[in-house]
Amino acid sequence: MLKTLLDGAVMMAYLSCALFFLRFHRQSRDRLFAFFSLAFALMGVHNLLTTVVGPDLDAERRYFLFVVRLVAYLLILGAIWDKNRAGRGTR
Repeated sequence: MLKTLLDGAVMMAYLSCALFFLRFHRQSRDRLFAFFSLAFALMGVHNLLTTVVGPDLDAERRYFLFVVRLVAYLLILGAIWDKNRAGRGTR
């Protein structure tokens, strides 16, 4: 019961961060903030899936849920790479 409550609080924090970065994307039109917003939304979805579906899966199949988190981390790395690559041509 307490674990479910804490997982919900962490999911709410991830989605709050996603909305925070989405607001900055709308103000600046910078793709970095859009990618960060999408990544944090994916991490919130991962947390939701882990809470809802995770206990029903056996340990051998639970690793499929972490693909969502891997995609989110790769999205953050890609956003940072894209931001640094875009800045190179302006010098």
